[in-house]
Amino acid sequence: MTKISYKPNSPEARDVASLIHPLTNLKTHLKKGPLVIDKGKGVWVTDIHGKEYIEGMSGLWCLSLGYGQERLVKAASDQMTKLPYYHLTNHKSHSSVIELAEKLLELAPVPMSRVWFANSGSEGNDSAARIVWYYWHARKKPNKRKFIAHQRAYHGNTIASASLSGMYYNHASFGLPLDGFLHVTPPHHYRYSNPGENEKDFASRLAGELDELISTEGPETIGAFFTEPIMGSGGVIVPPPTYYEKIQAVLKKHDILLIADEVITAFGRTGNMFGSTTMGLKPDMLVCAKGLSSAYIPISALMINARIFDVISEESNHIGVFGLSFTYSGHPVSAAVARETLRIYEDENIISHVQEMEPHFLGGLKKLSDHPIVGEVRGKGLVAGVEIVKDKVTKEAFERNYAIGPFCVECAEAHGLIIRAIGDTISFCPPLVINKLEIEELISRFQFALNDTLTMIRKRYSL
Repeated sequence: MTKISYKPNSPEARDVASLIHPLTNLKTHLKKGPLVIDKGKGVWVTDIHGKEYIEGMSGLWCLSLGYGQERLVKAASDQMTKLPYYHLTNHKSHSSVIELAEKLLELAPVPMSRVWFANSGSEGNDSAARIVWYYWHARKKPNKRKFIAHQRAYHGNTIASASLSGMYYNHASFGLPLDGFLHVTPPHHYRYSNPGENEKDFASRLAGELDELISTEGPETIGAFFTEPIMGSGGVIVPPPTYYEKIQAVLKKHDILLIADEVITAFGRTGNMFGSTTMGLKPDMLVCAKGLSSAYIPISALMINARIFDVISEESNHIGVFGLSFTYSGHPVSAAVARETLRIYEDENIISHVQEMEPHFLGGLKKLSDHPIVGEVRGKGLVAGVEIVKDKVTKEAFERNYAIGPFCVECAEAHGLIIRAIGDTISFCPPLVINKLEIEELISRFQFALNDTLTMIRKRYSL
């Protein structure tokens, strides 16, 4: 039995007695309790006991500008004073959301026509799925309702976005995915290539697999393909250079829409404003969230090209109204904070900073490739994954019940570093404002955690 790690009547005990935590083993949490964070500054957070940590994950991949951005606080305060709430239904609008939409269309990696606002990446992807159905119905092709996404993809936790996700825990005991949500092999050469298969041939094989699936299901039944330019919560999977070129050719051949889920990769994370630019994607719709407001306040955006907007506009006229709505869509405070966030990216040359820090960040992590339990280090910009393996030569993974990744994360936490385990892949996504010295400190603390993990493995499993 796990020993209770918190004191009675403490904040930890009160948490356990009152909250349900997402993406958490709820039974274990009753004994373990939470790490309660009290404050943050820059890339650092401090818990209620005064211990400092490097926030190596930007929270949940989202706190791009770090803590303590007074401009964002002021933007929220000013908008709260001027107009704390208004909606966008029935021909209503307000200045902050108009300005934000205009700026997003200006920044878009490919020409886009209009912006739909929601409150989270999950809602953004859910909205995209519904608009796909709406679009094809208006095109007199109502059977194009199926979606294709990757195994190990993460697209959110609404019913539709969870169905798009290729994660076991999103589906198990929920009765998901829904019918018509299909999944193909993730573009991870290290883990899914055949012996002797180079990246180009691997990409060709996966494009062929997609083509075969579409042909088998019937192209007349497939509405859209959803993809993250770089798959974040699936283990920071970076597709081979030719992958998206070949995938997009297949989609064009069968008249299937491409939806880019840029919830993690937008706004400089990969070294460009959008991951689609980094990876060569030309989507029909693009979902962004997280870094849109640097997570200071909930907001997401779905950008839609003219081809789609023109069709759904006519269909809404035919029906009498566009029947998709969120009460807080384009909330003025959220929009004001997001608009100011975009200004900061430009004013402080954040993308240039990411490009400057990338060699230190990825280069530093790749120096750990020689570590006895490190199989692969992968990433772009300031997002990375380090995959821990039992055998470096064969790429053999540790048995799932060993829980090596979570143990490594606990070791990192003990050394004052917050990172995340996705199976046995350790993910990193530090705030984009991190500097060289902080990167060096992050890598040093992670190396201590790796060494602690290796020591445990040798003692416990005699490996």
